[in-house]
Amino acid sequence: MTLVVKIGGAAGNAVAPVLADLAGRSGAVLVHGGSEEVDRLGEALGVPSKYYTSPSGATSRYTDPARREVVLLALTGRVNPRIVAELHRLGARPVGLSGLDGPLLMGPRKEGARSVVDGKILRVKDDWSGTVARVDDRLLRLLLDHGYTPVVSPPAITPEGEVINVDSDRAAAAVAGALGAEALLLLTNVPGLLRDVADPSSRVARIPKAEIEGYLPVAGGRMRKKLVAAQEALAKGVGRVVIASSAVDRPIARALDGEGTVIE
Repeated sequence: MTLVVKIGGAAGNAVAPVLADLAGRSGAVLVHGGSEEVDRLGEALGVPSKYYTSPSGATSRYTDPARREVVLLALTGRVNPRIVAELHRLGARPVGLSGLDGPLLMGPRKEGARSVVDGKILRVKDDWSGTVARVDDRLLRLLLDHGYTPVVSPPAITPEGEVINVDSDRAAAAVAGALGAEALLLLTNVPGLLRDVADPSSRVARIPKAEIEGYLPVAGGRMRKKLVAAQEALAKGVGRVVIASSAVDRPIARALDGEGTVIE
């Protein structure tokens, strides 16, 4: 089966068990974020991270030119090589890629983003983020067909050659859709969509595709983007999406067995 696994980069994620479970699998693409590393590096370089909340309630990283450089360095210079090296150590055949290689991920720069500040809706200026509109699945299939494991990270590039930051969950959805993946696993620092973020037992076990919109008000911050990513992946023909914990033993196998929030 063709499988796309996305591992989050926020605090509380566990990369090691995901890589250990991935290393022995064929036909898998790993997509990763790196928000904790971006935040850490930005602080060290005197360019602290900034976030904004849209009127819909989604939280996004503000990416002006200086912060775009931090994202580039953190993801392609630190997180991606570390993952590739560990997969090598585990016996896999990983190939590290960013969306710029090929190019693999292409799309438009976001226009007209809005932020809620003190109850007012303001336009977000000088933000170099965007969305993935096209994935070069030929490059990924070439690697998969020859037994390699692609390890993919943002950023992406516009048709005009501008580097843009993109949300890694939605990038993973675009990759899964382009490959016609049977499943997309969004592995994160919580056991799934929780009705109460302070109560792990409030996990929503299953969401039919037609009911995703009804769960968006339950999902705050970055979880909202995971539901949007799931919606986009299913619309592109992906069989199912599972939002599940990365911080367990055999997280990929457990997610495939339905341990998490299954959306199909």
